[in-house]
Amino acid sequence: MSMLPYLRAAVRPSLRRATPVQPGYDATRDPSASSAVVDCAVYRDGRRDPLEPGRGCLTPREALRRVREGGGFAWIGLHEPTEAEFAGIAATFGLHPLAVEDAVHAHQRPKLERYDDTLFTVFKTIHYVEHAELTATSEVVETGEVMCFTGPDFVITVRHGGQGSLRSLRHRLQDDPELLSRGPSAVLHSIADHVVDGYIAVAAAVQDDIDEVESAVFAAPAKGVSRGGDAGRIYQLKREVLEFKRAVSPLLRPMELLSERPMRLVDPDIQKYFRDVADHLARVHEQVIGFDELLNSILQANLAQASVAQNEDMRKITSWAAIIAVPTMICGVYGMNFEHMPELHWRYGYPMVMVAIVGSCFAIHRTLRRNGWL
Repeated sequence: MSMLPYLRAAVRPSLRRATPVQPGYDATRDPSASSAVVDCAVYRDGRRDPLEPGRGCLTPREALRRVREGGGFAWIGLHEPTEAEFAGIAATFGLHPLAVEDAVHAHQRPKLERYDDTLFTVFKTIHYVEHAELTATSEVVETGEVMCFTGPDFVITVRHGGQGSLRSLRHRLQDDPELLSRGPSAVLHSIADHVVDGYIAVAAAVQDDIDEVESAVFAAPAKGVSRGGDAGRIYQLKREVLEFKRAVSPLLRPMELLSERPMRLVDPDIQKYFRDVADHLARVHEQVIGFDELLNSILQANLAQASVAQNEDMRKITSWAAIIAVPTMICGVYGMNFEHMPELHWRYGYPMVMVAIVGSCFAIHRTLRRNGWL
């Protein structure tokens, strides 16, 4: 993917006029005003700047101008912006092209990177998919992403996926002016805390699914139902846990850095709160690792039960084959039609042979049943 549009915007803003015109593009409008912007506001002393009546929100360029003139910080929220939609905002705030590329195209692993005076943080959001019954094709977790650009006087959040909306988080922060007055790092902490709280809720729901599968595996099977039918459900649940693990594990290092290493862009008082987030994240990570190991054990137990059931079936088949072999052998001997055969012309020969067959079969059946084969 070419980064030329971003480099042009960052180094020589005037070159943006040479960019090919997109369908429906208005050359007179603010290039930072993107249709992907969900909300844009300026916060001073922990409170949102009021707007003129009837106006929805500021454009990113207007927000930055207000901040540079009167202090505070700007918070711009976007949802799945395209490269063209994000180019104007990236140029306005001087975002690094590499971070912009990651934010636009998503599918990134959780990480923390520093570009000059901007921190770029990637979070994986996890949403538990409700289902009436866990099947071999059930989708248990759904993932999304939240990217956060944190600067000295701005926060830009880019969200991908249908879940993980930050609207409720923004409203909750606006109700806590003391925390919001700490600046952009307070928003970064709140996003991290919000994401990790989501992990905790999903971990509890996944635990219920694992308990359900575990009970089904070790419960006595219904009559006529063979063992091993839960392998598909276990494997699907294991895949979902692996997706959960990919969201949690890479985030450990960024949270450790934010909670322990002094950073100019992170308020020292806010850094203490990152320690609590890191502790919760470590606990969720231990749970997810435990889920993975437990599912491995359940899967092995399920396969072992299926193998034992197959062995029992084979023992029964072998036992009945041994019982049937006795009359087959006797009848085969007497079916050879030789003229001189013992007891062939004896009056009680036929009853004696039938008694011998039944007695032999009964003795073999009793022996096999006593040994647990039948």
